[in-house]
Amino acid sequence: MSKEIMPRQTIAVVGASRDRSKFGNKCVRAYVEAGWEVYPVNPREQEIEGRKTYPVLADVPADLDRVSVYLPPPLTRKLIPELVAKAPDEVWLNPGAADDETIAAARQAGLEVRSACSIVALGMSPKQFP
Repeated sequence: MSKEIMPRQTIAVVGASRDRSKFGNKCVRAYVEAGWEVYPVNPREQEIEGRKTYPVLADVPADLDRVSVYLPPPLTRKLIPELVAKAPDEVWLNPGAADDETIAAARQAGLEVRSACSIVALGMSPKQFP
């Protein structure tokens, strides 16, 4: 009997950072460690943690299970149309990425929104990634 190979889960980290002290970097490392296919999104970087970086979410060449956002609320609100177009299964708005207005707008746009730390969602802590 052959084993069925399950595809890896996919995540785009919008606001990914090269700075290992920033949560946008810790998230990349946490999801890599958890076995996910990680797509960092940052218009100013070519590579983060050894992964090709994409300037905008629309450039990510994969269907996404999850998007994790590390942007200030005004930029997160501007991202909503890109999120809708990319149609991930869920969007994680990490602490500092959203306010009530942003969360309401994302939900009104039909996005499955979680307002919490996406690293903790893996059963990990950001403190694990110094």
